[in-house]
Amino acid sequence: MTERENLVLTRDVNVVMIPDGTADTLSKGTSVTIHQALGSNYTVVTGRGVMVRIASVDADALGKEPHELHTLVTETSAQAVEKNCWEVLKTVYDPEIPVNIVDLGLVYNCIVTPISEGKNRVYIEMTLTAPGCGMGPVLQGDIEKSIRALPGVDSVNVEVVLDPPWSREMMSEVAQVQLGLF
Repeated sequence: MTERENLVLTRDVNVVMIPDGTADTLSKGTSVTIHQALGSNYTVVTGRGVMVRIASVDADALGKEPHELHTLVTETSAQAVEKNCWEVLKTVYDPEIPVNIVDLGLVYNCIVTPISEGKNRVYIEMTLTAPGCGMGPVLQGDIEKSIRALPGVDSVNVEVVLDPPWSREMMSEVAQVQLGLF
């Protein structure tokens, strides 16, 4: 989490509206306050109280540097790819909650299947904090993009399931402490 920081956009920027997940654009000169700068995206609130997400590739509009993906290992074995997948999943954050999706208990499975020498298929099964969450497809896309960029990954399938439904008890102890729920 970062301290709240008031900024003015230096250029027009594509954003995703929170919580409905629709695309929009904020204009150059718009005042925003950084609400959350975790993972590879920024959650900001406009002067009108609208919460939006700005992707890392557009960090320059905030006067920030884009975040880089760092992997733990460069090996391409299924075990190494799975280890990297879990680390990457820990860099994906719910835009409204300052906890990564793994500690939130949203990721049910990460299955890596070798398909040829140095190439693996990755299957992620996840849920959402609420059925119908508009940010679900956005999070799903973030995961697919991040996992696909890992060494040894040939294909990625991220499936959103709603059974079993998410509940607060699925959060890690660390997440519950972080959110003051424990």
